[in-house]
Amino acid sequence: QVQLVESGGGLVQPGGSLRLSCAASGRIFSIGAVAWYRQAPGKQRELVASITSGGSTNYADSVKGRFTISRDNGKNTVYLQMNSLKPEDTAVYYCNAALKRPGLPFYDYWGQGTQVTVSS
Repeated sequence: QVQLVESGGGLVQPGGSLRLSCAASGRIFSIGAVAWYRQAPGKQRELVASITSGGSTNYADSVKGRFTISRDNGKNTVYLQMNSLKPEDTAVYYCNAALKRPGLPFYDYWGQGTQVTVSS
C-alpha cells in the first residue's frame, strides 16, 4: 500500500521554527511533483509550497523568504523548513504528491495532515 505520512508538526512560539517531513512509503517507482498545503479553521485549503521532480520550487507570497521546501529522493521524503513562524501560519499542513507505482501511471496522493500551532 502506498501512502504519504507527514510528521514534525507541533506548538511553537512566534518567531520559532519547525521542519515538516512527508515520507512516501510502499512500492514506489517514482515521485513527481510534491506540494505542501495548509488549511486553517474556517478557511479554504491553500498551496504553501511545491517542488518538481527536477527541484524547481514555488512558494505562496505569504511564506516567501521564511519557508523552504526540499526533497531527498533517496529517502522518498520531502521537507518543509518553516522559520520566523507567525500566528497566521497556524493550520493543518498536508502533503500532496504524484506517485508512480510499477506498471501504473502517476496518481495523486494526500497525507493525513499534521497540526502546526504558532502561539505564545
